[in-house]
Amino acid sequence: MAGEHLAGEHLAGEHMGEEHHVQLHLRLARLESLLGTHHPKGGLHLPAWLRQTKGEHRLPVTIALAALVTLQLVMSPELQFPPRFLLPSLEILLFAVLVAANPRRITRESMVLRVLGLLLVAAASLATAWSAGRLVYELATGHGGRSAVPLLINGGAIWLTNVIVFALWYWDFDRGGPAARAAARKKLPDFLFAQMTTPELVSRDWEPGFVDYLYLSFTNATAFSPTDTLPLSRWAKLTMMVQSAISLVTVALVVARAVNIFT
Repeated sequence: MAGEHLAGEHLAGEHMGEEHHVQLHLRLARLESLLGTHHPKGGLHLPAWLRQTKGEHRLPVTIALAALVTLQLVMSPELQFPPRFLLPSLEILLFAVLVAANPRRITRESMVLRVLGLLLVAAASLATAWSAGRLVYELATGHGGRSAVPLLINGGAIWLTNVIVFALWYWDFDRGGPAARAAARKKLPDFLFAQMTTPELVSRDWEPGFVDYLYLSFTNATAFSPTDTLPLSRWAKLTMMVQSAISLVTVALVVARAVNIFT
């Protein structure tokens, strides 16, 4: 009996050892997949978001800014920051300077360009905050209008500008902004995208671009919580929390007022 007991313990120990070896092998394979594999010509081939790249193309953020300015101009005059064309003109001017510095791909870094980029996002944020605040005030005081269609159009325009503005914040601050990401100056991300956790399922040249941050902003504004992209730094968590609160209040008040008008 004692021999059988010892033999059983020995077999169990071997089984546990095999399981431990398998788990260790899987962890090592996972780590190699995350950090990159050895390039056939030698050296470590890292994922694009961990190494220097040719930079993000300017076109996606250009389209988003054009949509943002258009939405700011088409909403009701009483919801626009006075004077009406001040902030949209400032946004276009600042963006023109940034495009002149980085016409095709965003790679050039300087303190001046960084300040101008932040001023652009701040101006867009001020316009959106003013419009959202005016809409909430009018709805809360019963001056939201008697027609549901203009209310839904204005509410939708403000909600979309909110999505674009916060996408710009995420895009401009994650790992120091697009130019800093292209230079790979900061290794620790502020947002953990799904492609970072499953690098074996995406191209080695994948790195987060504006469309990814726009998707992050859209899902956060609709779900009121993170979905497949997780905030890691405190500023990212707080910014997402503010966006969810603004989106929730805007949607709740607009829908409630529209339902009240329809009924």
